[in-house]
Amino acid sequence: MGVQFDHPWLLLLLIPLAAFAVFAMRGPARISMFRHRLAASLRTAALLLLVLLLAGVQLYTVQRQHEVVYAVDRSSSSDSGGEDREWIASSLKEKGADDEYAVVSFGRDASAEQTISAQSPLSDLSAAVDPDYTNAQRALQLASGMFDAGDPRIVLISDGQENIGSMLETGRLLKNRGIAVDVLEKKSETVQDASIDSLSLPGKLYLGEAFTVEAQLRSTYSGTAEIRLYEDNAEIGTQQVEVERGDSTVLLQGLAKRPGLHRYRAELTMTGDRQSANNAAFAFTRVAGSPSVLVVEGKPGTSANIVNALNAGLIDTTVIAPQVLPTQLADYAQYDSILFNNVSGDSLGQAKMDLIETAVRSYGIGFMMSGGDQSFGLGGYFDTPIERALPVSMELEGKREIPELGLILVIDRSGSMTGSKIELAKEAAMRTVELMRAKDTVGVVAFDDQPWWVVEPQKLTDKQSVLEKIQSIPSAGGTNIYPALSSAADAIKEVKAQRKHIILLTDGQSAGGGSYEDLLADLGKNQVTVSSVAVGSDADRGLLQRVADLGKGRFYDVQDETTLPAIFSREAVLLARTYVVDKPFVPAVADAGDWAPLLADGLPQVKAYIATSAKPSAQTALVSPEPDPLLARWQYGSGRSVAWTSDLTGEWSGDWISWDRFANVLTQTVKWTFPQFSASPYRIETSLAEGGTQLSVTAAQQGEAPLPDELVASVGGDGAAVEPVTLVQTSPGQYTGMLPVSDPGAYLLNLSPKSAEAVEDEPGRASGTETAAENGTESTASGLPASTGTGLVIPYSPEYRIVSASQEAGGRLAELAQLTGGRLLSWDDPAAVYAQPAAPHKQMRDWTSLLLAVVLALWIADIAIRRLAVPWERLAAALAAPFAAARRRGSGAAESEAAPAEEGAMARLSAAKRRSTAFRGGERDRQSAR
Repeated sequence: MGVQFDHPWLLLLLIPLAAFAVFAMRGPARISMFRHRLAASLRTAALLLLVLLLAGVQLYTVQRQHEVVYAVDRSSSSDSGGEDREWIASSLKEKGADDEYAVVSFGRDASAEQTISAQSPLSDLSAAVDPDYTNAQRALQLASGMFDAGDPRIVLISDGQENIGSMLETGRLLKNRGIAVDVLEKKSETVQDASIDSLSLPGKLYLGEAFTVEAQLRSTYSGTAEIRLYEDNAEIGTQQVEVERGDSTVLLQGLAKRPGLHRYRAELTMTGDRQSANNAAFAFTRVAGSPSVLVVEGKPGTSANIVNALNAGLIDTTVIAPQVLPTQLADYAQYDSILFNNVSGDSLGQAKMDLIETAVRSYGIGFMMSGGDQSFGLGGYFDTPIERALPVSMELEGKREIPELGLILVIDRSGSMTGSKIELAKEAAMRTVELMRAKDTVGVVAFDDQPWWVVEPQKLTDKQSVLEKIQSIPSAGGTNIYPALSSAADAIKEVKAQRKHIILLTDGQSAGGGSYEDLLADLGKNQVTVSSVAVGSDADRGLLQRVADLGKGRFYDVQDETTLPAIFSREAVLLARTYVVDKPFVPAVADAGDWAPLLADGLPQVKAYIATSAKPSAQTALVSPEPDPLLARWQYGSGRSVAWTSDLTGEWSGDWISWDRFANVLTQTVKWTFPQFSASPYRIETSLAEGGTQLSVTAAQQGEAPLPDELVASVGGDGAAVEPVTLVQTSPGQYTGMLPVSDPGAYLLNLSPKSAEAVEDEPGRASGTETAAENGTESTASGLPASTGTGLVIPYSPEYRIVSASQEAGGRLAELAQLTGGRLLSWDDPAAVYAQPAAPHKQMRDWTSLLLAVVLALWIADIAIRRLAVPWERLAAALAAPFAAARRRGSGAAESEAAPAEEGAMARLSAAKRRSTAFRGGERDRQSAR
């Protein structure tokens, strides 16, 4: 055991401490000398310990033991089955009894298989790691933090093909800490593998232009392969090619048939190929040409007026039904705008609404909704993503007198409704309640085998309480419809309201029966209507259709339960019957902005429209006499949207359809929604990082305007869109951020300055003439475009690239070992791990807490001796008495001879005490006499 000091120069304080000790022992005392010296000794000891603590005293022992952490590469490029574990187990046979070891596995991340220990047996290598990447740096960092005491050493078992991080950078830090890294290189077997290294094509094409796609191939064997080329997930070509061993190039031909941003994917198929992760490559290009609009029609064959008008304005159109809308965000990139022609919300579903809202807000794609009997409020769009994107709200905000409503919701809560069904049913009920007013009456009855009144029919004076009760509905039990519907019928007949309605929702077959004809006939006599909703394939559609027919309501056959909220909202709106305003009028021009010339010189008559409310920051171009918005627009995030609340079929707007300026007005209205993109001022680069893909953007300076501090990047691909990512300016014009995506593919990327990014709660006002540039784009105060759309390619992981002999990474492993003072180990000699004797290592003992406790005890003892009235001499004599008795018994006869001398001494002491007492008594008498 040894002693060392962190600050040995503070030991000079021992000199004044020694002087203090001498003075304390010899100085004047107000107490007995014994107590004085005892207290001084304790005080000196406490001060001595404090000086040692200030000097950083540490006790240590010298140990000679190994501490080894095995870092095992378990990525796809170096998977060697159980050979790694067998080699580690063989090396541990040479481990000393006191030597300790730990095991770490790594791929993209690192996980501890075993913590540092001397006795625990070696476990299987089974920790969860991402094998698609190799991050040796992360493994070295984790391993370096596991050492306790002893001679630290890391054994890195890897092929060295790292593609995230830098092990040499971490090696320099380990060298400074005295941690050596031994390396054991894993040799990958050469397997039959063919890959597409890259795919390239021109970044910009023109409509009708033929182009060449270049695919770079690499293979470890020769053979015949097939390459398929896809454009936006649709196959556009197949080619048979002869692939030679090594690198080769294949040229594929394509034709730019549609304008817009398009994604391309090439896939390679070759007999005998044992690795499929590297058989696809991606690219993108933008085709310039006529703009394209996706027309979604709610009723088949009703979009001829729209198509003819847009085609006359050189705008291409694609007409589809709402059921076949794209389910992937990237598929909307080929269109400049989306036009809903009398489309009902219950035909879309939540997922498609989310995609369209994201396409408008984050990617600048335009959106327009026209009216009709299935649109706006009548389409069930209240509180949906589509409503958020529109410049108008479905709520009428008390502008007209709406009759008092009575509504009872009959909701199946049986066990089959467990999960998303019951949750969406509750959301639908709550959204319906939110649409209604305080004077309306609402009741909710849930049923399984028996009905249960969740909310008794009541006025909506406390809407929040009703919502909370609906939210608490559980799911359990069987299904029996008739008792619940009968209970609702009895209750609604007592409701005082001008319009009364029941909505029945179930997903199953009723276990019991009853006379639905008599029940619904009685409801009809009381002016009560009934609608029914069948959810899923197990519902009794025949019964529910009959209930809706007899109840003079509507029947909904629902396969996508996410449409339930839209259905319930639509039912509540239809019950009010005030959304359709069918009074003919001539629209008045309000705030038309740059549309004023289009709407000048008189306007045709409109027969009817859907009543809505303009949002505060929307620009209303045309209004009705109510006044309700007829034509409104606004900027929503990166995109623009327009609401035309009459129809475009001619049923409500026949005079507009026959108007000689109709085609031009509609064309200019739709064109206003087109993406406001200019030539990109950004250069985009990506690199792999531990948390995802690092995006680096270089922005070109636009004149003298300062660049923004941050950019916002929105990324979308075949799946759902990811949350926008903020890119921070790290140097002038350089922005970086981490994208939470790493799956290979071609993605849509939209960049906008942070100041220009509109949020959902505060969308921007329509720009009009004040901000529109000559080329139709908008710029921010920084001079950068308000929104720039482009593509982003993330290739497959470098882990799956075919490595040539010149690219072997063994050199980096040897450099790491040399840098840290480690060794190159061999698979044939696992015992070499512990062959070298361990370097001497100090095992420090931290006694700071113990010494501080001793100082505190000495300080308390010092105070007690000086302040407490305790007979310390007697206490000391009592403690010493046993030792004195032992000495007397041991001395024997010597004590007998000394007895007379002791008796004489005691007699003299008693006489001196009597004289002292007499003297003090006389002195007190003289003082009293005075």
